[in-house]
Amino acid sequence: MTDHAHAHCHDHAAHKHAHAPEYPALKSQGSRSAPAPSGEAAGTIYTCPMHPEIRQAGPGTCPRCGMALEPLMPSLEDEEHPELRDFTRRFWSTLPLTIVVVVIAMFGHRLAWPPLQTQPWIELLLSAPVILWAGWPFFVRGVQSVVNRSPNMWTLIGLGVASAFVYSTAATVSPQWFPQSFFVNGRVGVYFEAAAVIVSLTLLGQMLEMRARSQTSAAIKALLGLAPKTARRLRDDGAEEDVPLAHVHIGDRLRVRPGEKVPVDGVVLDGESSVDESMLTGEPIPVDKRRNDNLIGATINTTGSLVMRAEKIGSETMLAQIVQMVAAAQRSRAPMQRLADVVAGWFVLAVIGVAALTFVVWGIFGPEPRWVYATINALAVLIIACPCALGLATPMSIMVATGRAATRGVPFRDAAAIEALRRIDTLVVDKTGTLTEGRPAFDRVVTAEGWKDEDVLRIAASLDQAAEHPLAQAIVAEARKGELKLVEPESFATTAGIGVRGKVEGKSVAIGNTALMDDLKVDWKALQAQAEDLRGQGASVMHVAVDGKLAGLIAVADPIKASTPQALAALRDEGVKVVMATGDGWTTARAVAARLGIDEVIGEVKPKDKVDLVARLQAKGQRVAMAGDGINDAPALAKADVGIAMGTGTDVAMNAAHVTLVKGDLTGIARARALSHQTVRNMWQNLGFAFIYNGLGVPIAAGVLYPVFGLLLSPLIAAAAMSLSSVSVVGNALRLKWVRE
Repeated sequence: MTDHAHAHCHDHAAHKHAHAPEYPALKSQGSRSAPAPSGEAAGTIYTCPMHPEIRQAGPGTCPRCGMALEPLMPSLEDEEHPELRDFTRRFWSTLPLTIVVVVIAMFGHRLAWPPLQTQPWIELLLSAPVILWAGWPFFVRGVQSVVNRSPNMWTLIGLGVASAFVYSTAATVSPQWFPQSFFVNGRVGVYFEAAAVIVSLTLLGQMLEMRARSQTSAAIKALLGLAPKTARRLRDDGAEEDVPLAHVHIGDRLRVRPGEKVPVDGVVLDGESSVDESMLTGEPIPVDKRRNDNLIGATINTTGSLVMRAEKIGSETMLAQIVQMVAAAQRSRAPMQRLADVVAGWFVLAVIGVAALTFVVWGIFGPEPRWVYATINALAVLIIACPCALGLATPMSIMVATGRAATRGVPFRDAAAIEALRRIDTLVVDKTGTLTEGRPAFDRVVTAEGWKDEDVLRIAASLDQAAEHPLAQAIVAEARKGELKLVEPESFATTAGIGVRGKVEGKSVAIGNTALMDDLKVDWKALQAQAEDLRGQGASVMHVAVDGKLAGLIAVADPIKASTPQALAALRDEGVKVVMATGDGWTTARAVAARLGIDEVIGEVKPKDKVDLVARLQAKGQRVAMAGDGINDAPALAKADVGIAMGTGTDVAMNAAHVTLVKGDLTGIARARALSHQTVRNMWQNLGFAFIYNGLGVPIAAGVLYPVFGLLLSPLIAAAAMSLSSVSVVGNALRLKWVRE
């Protein structure tokens, strides 16, 4: 390259060639904004992958960075991106012209054709369609960046290509305007081939980049593809019919035969089987299902036949909510991206200044022909310094990571959660449904004087029919099992985290922990010894009060999840401190904590107490994650640095959280933390690559190596390197799809 650069004084052509007990209230049944799995509702809204706040109906370009907008919600019916189709047409239509221009510019003098004086005119005619038609989108974006006061890569490309083309056109049409120092071999040097090649290479780079970026939506499309198209509905007359999934209604009875997908979320009414939930939970072992067990839509029934009742359809299903969560997370901005955005804006202005300085310094102090050197080096600086790789560094990593997390059963709500989870040093966990199965079974009734077991159970179960908490469901199930006659409560109210109240058969009834009894001024001390003994065995104890007096106790045992000890051990090995905060009594809380090796435990907490606990830990400088599943956990989930909701819990908890464990298994936290570390490492790799690339490329293009090594960088090579850098960043981000956790 050195020899070629130096030889430009004698041979112009050669020179050119050289160069990103918790009793919750009733669960809200309000409508949700999550899209249906088909994705059709949001298919017409487009957004920028680098600036998710930019949204519009239909395709176009981002007014801030000039990048092609992408569908907010991919769908299985997506066709090729319209801009990719347009750029592909422009590239292949003009590539032959670019090749001919390069051949003439590089070898025309050796072939003795075309004649030396007509060669610039031929190059002008051949390159004009390439630059003015194929490169027109670049000029439009460049002008938009100036109008919007948002300098970006298109500012540099538009300025560089326009400068080369205007300069060369002027040199061809009116060479008499130029001083003698610009003439080589009797004519002013032109750079039509450089401008044409830059346009073609940039088009090629954009095509490769858009194709690579399209792979980041593969996870959403895979999730969308899980939903079955039909369901087998049981009619009231006993007949069965296959209906489109959109025609399924809440309450419909559906049959799921072996090998079929569960159509919607619901509960098993009849039958036993094993269901493969790996596509949503990431766990390969099928889960046994029997009467009253929950089913997740899009999972696969492997063995027996099941009859289910549809409970959530359309946008309410777990699959639809995961799709919405993944799409929202992919379009969110990581805190690290703010650094890249700030740097990129100032970087473009700095590059323009460096290009101007390069032009002046070479024009005044460079070797002859000084101004030719000045022009080509300034052009190389403008082209190689495009900050596209810098802008793509974090968004691409986030898009790939969120897709991978969703397929592993730990969807993130936003990019900030991915970045924050790796720094967590304290985990506050609820007990019921988080550490335990959340499907407790009735244990026993202890009655106060003057009450019978069946009377206490019947009254409590009648009130608990209006509650959805697992403890309440266990009480109701036991009463129905004993064929007790339940009545509808005349009123029902909940005090989140401590219990429920209402009227049954004209009597005021309250069920909850000692905190609720104290609030109602109910004396619960008569059965305190029995309650403590039950709690010492790990049971949850609820006090039942009727008309302001204690009627008895109901004990419900909630077994610890089999995966909980292993998950807590893994978190402790990573240096994470675990704190258990539960609405259960202190004795029950301590018994469970002792079995799990949890050192710090707080019992009988209200929702506000959990929020205060998180705030106190944060005030000590600890980075706190909160894991829970109930409505009463929602405030603390929102307050924590990272809120982690159990997918087996309530919608309110999942809405308040930053991460959802679809399986409701704490082992997912360790999996999510590993992915967080990998993603942040990948983002730093991309940012480092972009900074190093530009940090080395700009000085070389400016010619700092020329005095020592005689080395210059051609605008053609600069354009190729610029395109390759963006593709490399996207390729590095895609590695997250295969990195082991």
